[in-house]
Amino acid sequence: MKRVAIAGSSGSIGTQTIDVVLAEPDAYKVTALAVASASDVVIEQARRLSPDVVVVTNEEARRRVEVALPGVQVTGTLTDVVDVADVVINGVVGFAGLSVTLETLRQGRTLGLANKESLIAAGPIVQPLRATPGAQLVPVDSEHCALHQCLRSSMRPNIEVSRLVLTASGGPFRGRSAESLVGVTVQEALAHPTWKMGPKITIDSSTLMNKGLEVIEAHELYGTSYDNIDVVVHPQSVVHSMVEFTDGSTIAQLSMPDMRLPIGYALGYPDRIATPFGKIDWA
Repeated sequence: MKRVAIAGSSGSIGTQTIDVVLAEPDAYKVTALAVASASDVVIEQARRLSPDVVVVTNEEARRRVEVALPGVQVTGTLTDVVDVADVVINGVVGFAGLSVTLETLRQGRTLGLANKESLIAAGPIVQPLRATPGAQLVPVDSEHCALHQCLRSSMRPNIEVSRLVLTASGGPFRGRSAESLVGVTVQEALAHPTWKMGPKITIDSSTLMNKGLEVIEAHELYGTSYDNIDVVVHPQSVVHSMVEFTDGSTIAQLSMPDMRLPIGYALGYPDRIATPFGKIDWA
């Protein structure tokens, strides 16, 4: 049974990770949860999952959790989740997630990385740690998870890959004129047509800023030059990314637009989980 730590357990990635774990209770055990200040959420999660460690970085919220969970080790240090885990899902938003990324790799654990800011802002620091014995970095971003799967088809990806192709849904404003965008509201920007995500990444997706960050992430993850990373708009969000090889072959990864699939891929890696979260109807 794999021990799973969830950093950012109150967010979209965190709650969907719990969905995957609960779907396969004989395969995974949540041993650590971490939040910033969402005390009510993490208390409920801890009572349901019985972790060994709960991290709450906000001091006032941490005191409430300590009172509510007397039998659990409650700390304020985010990296404490790594000590009790085989797999760490890093769903922390923004640069705050860097410490979890570094410590997970430093300890030679498997890192399910949804916190792309770690690589984008600190690639030169993160990259050497990927060589730590036992360390595995498995991306949870759907596009990069797709690339990860496609690249497994090649024994020599460093010389056989011609280019990487990331797909983009186009977001809620695809096809809109510049004039029609002048008065858009936050709620419109948060209404992503295909994906269920947290608010920050949803807003970034509405402006395509997120796709720019994902190009940088792909470069950092796979070492492909920027000239050989392309983006195509694919509104259905079924083809998540493609790899074109030097012989002209293209391998793509297709699945339903559900973040629980890349989360499950990271949890199970190098194996696959047994529970499908939606299947494509090819009829």
